[in-house]
Amino acid sequence: MGDQVELLINDERLRQVPEILPVLPIRDTVIYPYIIQPLCIGREKSRRALEAAMSRDRYLLLVAQRDTTNDDPMPEDLYTVGTVVECLQMLRLPDDTVRVTVEGLARMQVRKFIQLDPHLEADGVVLIDEEPEGKEIHALMRSALGLFEHCLHLGNRIPIESLEHVRQVDEPGRLADLITSYVNPTLEEKQAILACFNPAERLEKLIALLHTEAEMLEIERRIHSKVKKGLESSQKEFYLRERMKAIQEELGERDERAAEFEELRQKIESAGMPEAIHTRALKDLDRLERMPLASPEVTVMRTYLDWLLSMPWSVRSEDLLNLDAAEDVLNVDHYGLPKVKERILEYLAVRRLNPKMRGPILCFVGPPGVGKTSIGRSIARALGREFVRISLGGIRDEGEIRGHRRTYVGALPGRIVQGMKTAGKRNPVFMMDEIDKIGQDFRGDPSAALLEVLDPEQNNAFSDHYLEVPLDLSEVMFITTANLLDPIPSALRDRMEVIEFPGYTEDEKMHIARLFLVPKQLKEHGLAAKNLTIAHETLLEIIRRYTREAGVRNLEREIATICRKVARQVAAGNRKSFTVKPQHLHAFLGVERFRYGLAEERDEVGMATGLGWTPTGGDILAVEVSLMPGKGQLQLTGQLGDVMQESAKTAVSYARARAAALGIPAERFAETDIHIHVPAGQIPKDGPSAGITLATALISAITKRPVRRTVAMTGEITLRGHVLPVGGIKEKMLGAHRAGVTTIILPEENRKDLEELPIHVREALIFHFVDRMPKVLEVALLPANSES
Repeated sequence: MGDQVELLINDERLRQVPEILPVLPIRDTVIYPYIIQPLCIGREKSRRALEAAMSRDRYLLLVAQRDTTNDDPMPEDLYTVGTVVECLQMLRLPDDTVRVTVEGLARMQVRKFIQLDPHLEADGVVLIDEEPEGKEIHALMRSALGLFEHCLHLGNRIPIESLEHVRQVDEPGRLADLITSYVNPTLEEKQAILACFNPAERLEKLIALLHTEAEMLEIERRIHSKVKKGLESSQKEFYLRERMKAIQEELGERDERAAEFEELRQKIESAGMPEAIHTRALKDLDRLERMPLASPEVTVMRTYLDWLLSMPWSVRSEDLLNLDAAEDVLNVDHYGLPKVKERILEYLAVRRLNPKMRGPILCFVGPPGVGKTSIGRSIARALGREFVRISLGGIRDEGEIRGHRRTYVGALPGRIVQGMKTAGKRNPVFMMDEIDKIGQDFRGDPSAALLEVLDPEQNNAFSDHYLEVPLDLSEVMFITTANLLDPIPSALRDRMEVIEFPGYTEDEKMHIARLFLVPKQLKEHGLAAKNLTIAHETLLEIIRRYTREAGVRNLEREIATICRKVARQVAAGNRKSFTVKPQHLHAFLGVERFRYGLAEERDEVGMATGLGWTPTGGDILAVEVSLMPGKGQLQLTGQLGDVMQESAKTAVSYARARAAALGIPAERFAETDIHIHVPAGQIPKDGPSAGITLATALISAITKRPVRRTVAMTGEITLRGHVLPVGGIKEKMLGAHRAGVTTIILPEENRKDLEELPIHVREALIFHFVDRMPKVLEVALLPANSES
């Protein structure tokens, strides 16, 4: 505060101060008596108050306002103790502000404000300091001077010449005011000193402020010392490193760390990163260069840069857009699967016409062993792309998809980023197996994290928690596989194009076995074609009597079993050539596991054959009904689900309602207990499609009319006898064909579903389409007492 000048008291001037004075509100400061201070005035009311003072006797009352942000303070916004000043000089500036130099004369207590406009005026009384004497006041003065001098030596915020000014003051009140003006505390603390009329109390408040100021200065000095020491240490390290670098250059030695950083910089420049990511990588590299080798962040940052550089930002595979060559690859690798092959060729055709098209998101749904995963490799080979496969079965942590934050110890990117690194190209064929088996727990929902990955509208800027930069996945061809469609969340299912894989027919299994499975197993077991020959009829027997599945995994296992036994004989030198015929299967594979042929060997009363759908494909379903004397109770066994139990009850109600038309005495149901059983009790069964089968078996048991053994059926029944459509027709027909059924009863509305069946299956089966239950009975039941 170099502009402040100490003044002598002039009692004559104080006596001339009027009681009513213009009031000038001031912000962020307090003016003390005997202090000269320049002020800049910009507010209109303040300028009017100054002009009023200058037109009268140059006296003005300065009062601090409580809220410094208030541009139009009212009396309640001002403190009640201010300072009477004399305006010494006024200067108008070009920006409409006024600069005035004022000299503090004395404290004034405001009694009341008597005018608000055009400027504030107040009625006040001038307060003169007492002149206390005694040892106590001198002790306070010495203490204040000592603390002030201590603060002066601790920091450089107080001008050094202020110490001489303070030492010349011998009045206690004036000393307190002067030191306070130099120390510059908060506005509230300044106002508290101004409002204190007793010099001794004023000195006590000042001493408390000086103690606080000394402590703050001491803390600042310690912080400054630490910072200075750290800077000196870093400067010393920098100097030594520069010296060491110069010495190494003179000796011809290479700075390995500098060379490593230069290599990283060159890799970043040549990685083809997008501009924002390129800037981010260079910034992180600069941070890494400045880090000390001992810092734990060095390893984390280096690993992060390695992952950034391993991403295929601009490297892509050239698609093989030759449709004929791609079709040949698919046909060589896989037999059948016409829909899948057609979809891939369509994609190639569109890609040829529009090279910028986004990669499709395909979902292969079907039973195990039908070639969902292996077709993915064939697709990649047909396209000329890299193939990446990850298994999603059992994943419960969202971090497996999106990665973990780098703040975690041992953090890594998610499987998507890891797969892209493995591929080394930005447009691989990316297969996600078992998407229907994803779980969720307290660590998040991985299926929700896949929404961004498998959405063509969003995956051009996929965000991994570890990389924290957008990764373009729009050129990736994603393929997912599932055994069941229902467990997949609807939001995720909506983003994928579902292609269903049906079970293989007997004819297709024969072709797959001859073209793929037998040659593969011969090669894996070290056998040549001359060592083992499996006859056509032998393969047929294996398919019929040793396997019953939608795919070909068990068939491959049985062929592998034969190859192992032959390999043992060949390795032992016993024989060099084997031809396996049907009669040899018992020696190689043991007893037959399944009975091939008709569902029943003869026409049975109370026994009907239904068709069911399972995750492994379609299969036949036997329904047995037994009648016993009783009270009309119904018993259901065989692990039937709620819907299937309702179908059984509906069948009973239909039979009772149609008793007269069916030739059943009305009292028969009241005197008979009905037991319905579906064999294979260890397997849960549910669904409405066994409705007509249950009704047929029940009516057969009651009317003693046998059910034709060659007939199998599926359809839902209503209380009025209507037959409603059901699902899974293709799988059920393939299951019936495998079981040797020749006649099928289907709901009329399922006629259109036969278009999906292979031609040789359609030609091998006889179909009867029904819409009412009497038509079912007409086809399925023989006359009473007829013999099979």
